[in-house]
Amino acid sequence: MDGIICVNKPKGITSFDVIRKLRKILKEKRIGHTGTLDPLATGVLVICVGRATKLVQDIEGYEKRYIADFELGFKTDTYDLEGQILETSDFEKPNLDTLNTTLLKFKGDIEQIPPMYSAIKVDGKKLYDLAREGITIDRKTRPVTIKKLNLLDYDGKKGRLDCLVSKGTYIRSLVFDLGEELKTFATMTGLVRTQVGNTYLEKCYTLDEINDLALNGNFSFMSSVEDFFKYPRLDLTGENNLKYYKNGNSFSFESPNGHYSIYYENSFIGLGHVERKRLKAYKFY
Repeated sequence: MDGIICVNKPKGITSFDVIRKLRKILKEKRIGHTGTLDPLATGVLVICVGRATKLVQDIEGYEKRYIADFELGFKTDTYDLEGQILETSDFEKPNLDTLNTTLLKFKGDIEQIPPMYSAIKVDGKKLYDLAREGITIDRKTRPVTIKKLNLLDYDGKKGRLDCLVSKGTYIRSLVFDLGEELKTFATMTGLVRTQVGNTYLEKCYTLDEINDLALNGNFSFMSSVEDFFKYPRLDLTGENNLKYYKNGNSFSFESPNGHYSIYYENSFIGLGHVERKRLKAYKFY
């Protein structure tokens, strides 16, 4: 069983819980997600199944869009409602103009410090494991890109943001840093991932929907690799070229640079990449 499933992750479970449930439903061990959503978060979680797990890193690199709720005046150790409140503050409520002006500081290419409660590894140990031991360490900043950051709602204390961001962006950290800029505290109180690349929340399936369909032998919730990526079609001819492709060798091929869906005798056989007039199998074949 090979393919890609777009799941609408529910609140209260981890991304790995989703994988565990899908392994039981599909009776398939080779399943991987393409970008963690915390238990508090809901929304688009793209899942790769079978040989498609080789493509996890490709999908991880896609832009992601979120709707994030926040509240001013307190901070937690996790930067969201999952953690313990560390401190509260009395503050003068920023007006709408002040908040919008402050948000402009975060648009574009920025350096972001990831939260301690994250899966990033330092010296082989995940930060959240250190945090649970009460250990806090200095974290290196990481370059991220905030492509869009729009205020959807704000009442002087609580608000909602629409964020389009690059791979590796922590919305929790973005909210925390916003509080710092406003001379108070800010905590993320809700998060919905609405988009991963060209995959939108409206096209995702709940776990219950997937389970019900699978029980009836209906696997329409799973996209094929070629349908998901929608790369231009490239047809191979000749047994030698097919052999080169399947062996992972590059060979001469007249086509513009880029990724392609590869077909042989009208059947999809995998993905390929052309560079400098040479074609090579690309991960899935």
